[in-house]
Amino acid sequence: MNMPDTPFPMRGDLPKREPGWVKEWDEKGIYKKLRDARCGKPKFILHDGPPYANGQIHMGHAVNKILKDMITKARQLEGYDALYVPGWDCHGLPIENAIEKKHGRNLSRDDMQAKSRAYATEQIAQQMADFQRLGVLGEWDNPYKTMNFANEAGEIRAFKRVMERGFVYRGLKPVYWCFDCGSSLAEFEIEYQDKKSTTLDVAFKSHEPAQLAAAFGTPALDKDAFIVIWTTTAWTIPANQALNLNPELMYALVDTPKGYLVLAESLVEQCLERYGLTGTVIATTAGEKLGGLAFEHPLYDVDAGYRRLSPVYLADYATADDGTGIVHSSPAYGLEDYNSCVAHGVRNEDILNPVQGNGTYAADFPLFGGQHIWKAVPVIIEALRGAGRLMTTKEITHSYPHCWRHKTPVIYRAAAQWFIRMDEGEGVFTQPGAKPAKTLRQIALDAIEHTSFYPENGKARLHDMIAGRPDWCISRQRSWGVPIPFFLHKDSGELHPRTMEIMDQAADIVEKGGIEAWSRVTAEDILGAADAPHYTKSTDILEVWFDSGSTFSHVLRGTHPTVHHDQGPEADLYLEGHDQHRGWFHSSLLLASALEGRAPYRGLLTHGFTVDSQGRKMSKSLGNGIDPQEINKKLGAEIIRLWVAASDYSGDIAGDDKILARVVDAYRRIRNTLRFLLANVSDFDPAKDAVPFEQLLEIDRYALTRATEFQAEVLAHYKVYEFHPVVAKLQLYCSEDLGGFYLDVLKDRLYTTAPKSLARRSAQTALWHITHAMLRWMAPFLSFTAEEAWKLFGDSESIFLETYGAVGVGATSDEGLLAKWSRIRAIRDVVNKEIEAVRAAGQVGSSLQANVALTVPPEDHALLASLGEDLKFVFITSAVQLTAGAELGATVQPSTAAKCERCWHYRDDVGHDSTHPTLCGRCTSNLYGAGESRVHA
Repeated sequence: MNMPDTPFPMRGDLPKREPGWVKEWDEKGIYKKLRDARCGKPKFILHDGPPYANGQIHMGHAVNKILKDMITKARQLEGYDALYVPGWDCHGLPIENAIEKKHGRNLSRDDMQAKSRAYATEQIAQQMADFQRLGVLGEWDNPYKTMNFANEAGEIRAFKRVMERGFVYRGLKPVYWCFDCGSSLAEFEIEYQDKKSTTLDVAFKSHEPAQLAAAFGTPALDKDAFIVIWTTTAWTIPANQALNLNPELMYALVDTPKGYLVLAESLVEQCLERYGLTGTVIATTAGEKLGGLAFEHPLYDVDAGYRRLSPVYLADYATADDGTGIVHSSPAYGLEDYNSCVAHGVRNEDILNPVQGNGTYAADFPLFGGQHIWKAVPVIIEALRGAGRLMTTKEITHSYPHCWRHKTPVIYRAAAQWFIRMDEGEGVFTQPGAKPAKTLRQIALDAIEHTSFYPENGKARLHDMIAGRPDWCISRQRSWGVPIPFFLHKDSGELHPRTMEIMDQAADIVEKGGIEAWSRVTAEDILGAADAPHYTKSTDILEVWFDSGSTFSHVLRGTHPTVHHDQGPEADLYLEGHDQHRGWFHSSLLLASALEGRAPYRGLLTHGFTVDSQGRKMSKSLGNGIDPQEINKKLGAEIIRLWVAASDYSGDIAGDDKILARVVDAYRRIRNTLRFLLANVSDFDPAKDAVPFEQLLEIDRYALTRATEFQAEVLAHYKVYEFHPVVAKLQLYCSEDLGGFYLDVLKDRLYTTAPKSLARRSAQTALWHITHAMLRWMAPFLSFTAEEAWKLFGDSESIFLETYGAVGVGATSDEGLLAKWSRIRAIRDVVNKEIEAVRAAGQVGSSLQANVALTVPPEDHALLASLGEDLKFVFITSAVQLTAGAELGATVQPSTAAKCERCWHYRDDVGHDSTHPTLCGRCTSNLYGAGESRVHA
């Protein structure tokens, strides 16, 4: 018997074996050898969205990196020079927070920067080891880091170009502000959570009752009149400077026991009910008639610090959807409020901004100085109640913006910041002829139309975010980040006239010594003794999304020459979680649009979050996460890789111990199939033993043709970055095409025919080609296993040096052959069901004990008859009697013949040779004679 043999073990023992492969790939420089192997081939560049250099990687990181690895490996095997330079996001607040927790908040800027750089370096080393352990191949010996001096300098140069093109301006504008960060936040650093707030209806007394009566067309008012506002932010009332009414809305003057109230006409009834008052509408008028009227601050009579008037401004954003139809305006704490006040002539220097960066009112602020705004809310309410201006209050729970790092409520707060302008307007230091004809918003929206999205729904999501986003606040008031290298005049606030030249100088300084070198530079060093006394050196840094968003500019265009694309400046693909539509995808698109008028990517792929089996996002607080480090130790990284590949990443990716157990079972089935293939070609030398395609037995030609068809399906999925259909189909291919049919039929020929016979070599030729193909199909996701098998089977140093290629020389897509054997397999299934029924009744053991009488329609009769004596080998029975009839039917009877102890067939010629009384005629021929003739199977 030709028994299969291979050193490829049945048990993967992945946790023990995988680290050895990681070490070998690193020591042998496999990634560099992959580059050498594809030198001159078309490039495929997946630009890495940098993870943040803080903390141990979690399963979300693992999913992200494995997806990137699978895609680049699939492209590598397709014949591309598929490059992957891993990166890290190194600056920003989380690292500063980690340093402050350890060393306190009173560190100098230099000390903070030095400690932050050292901390990020440690974190990167830890994360890098974990990513490599997952089997991810990349340029690990030269990753990009946003804190590399060259990248920090490149970011300054990119910022300069954005300025030259007219997109940068400075403004006092309300921006999201986090008290815990002590800094402004970008739009994409905001998430919404429920928050409890106190609503207030507050009355502002008319300062001009005669003009108010005239606007409503009524006689002089005989008692006090008030305009009433509704708000959920009691802390903004002390900073009120105006009131907003909609010019198109109708407003009513309502006579009540508490005086005359001005309310939106459509809201009068529900407002009075809320206040517990009765009242009569005595007049109505359009909002435009009330413009310019003055009302007194509700604390006007309580403290001299509030003895100011709130004029009525007309603004469309005041609606009658809820509240009172009147919006109180604190321009420092609301974007619409700010825009309305500025449009009505309020100067920036006149805007009240008492809330400090830490959330407290300025110490000298009347009544509430030094108090934190959240704690001051009940104090403010009592002050309003005492002044007789509080109509009612109520507790509500509503959706409210929170910092996505600290999970704490944020506010809008006016601060002098640097912005990138989305729409029309002038920037600082715009260079003549450099300003694009379109606005940044228009350029970015156009770029989206030229981008491929995977899945397609990502397009609408990114489009809507760009279409509706405000100007981008790019400045932060922190230490650990790329500096905004500006000098501002102490009196006028204007930039130094040599600013653009200074930016080049700053970039050169940073390139040599990092951001720390710029921190040590003084105004006199840069400006000279004459100018230095008149200017202040800015201590602002660029926000961290500018860091990662600009990496295409200095990584793909500068610091890593190998990833300079030969097909144009864009990367082929950006791949991140779907939250990055408001993060890295977003900032990269805006900066590339500002710098180059295009997107930095040709394609955008988004994946879901990792969730448990109940659909809950994995988190430490819920304790429902699966830790990649623990899974590596317990099951092996290959199981994580197969889990990722088998999951539909377009939605959330569910995982827990039970799901991983199913993945382990799937892995075993694939590995066992691979082991069978390897074991049965162990004595096969393709140079000497391969059978030409046209001389192969028919079923072997079919198997290669089916494998060719299957490979086309696999490569079509890989082309559009789909993996879960490949995994599902590969499992079916292993269990049904191979295990359930071809390999099942093949065993008799492999084990019982002469070792060097055409019958056996034909089978081995097909298996050899199928093994080659299968290792390539699975290599992108089952990388460790494919490489392990390749060491025993292949003739090059790594499976990843190979390309897909044809499945066997001469194998093509033969539709007739596929159709013929598809029908044979369908008939075989019918026969197997009948055999199973007889076996269940205890009449036969294996199918070889069965004699089958098979009736088939004429067209099927010709099909099956063409197989001749080989038909019984296809059905794995000892005899088949074929008859033409009206319809398909099979009858199974147990064989009365003797069983051959070698091939286990039941045959009448067992014992025909007295020298070998237990063998059948075909076995004695295969052992001692010319060997049996096999044509089809």
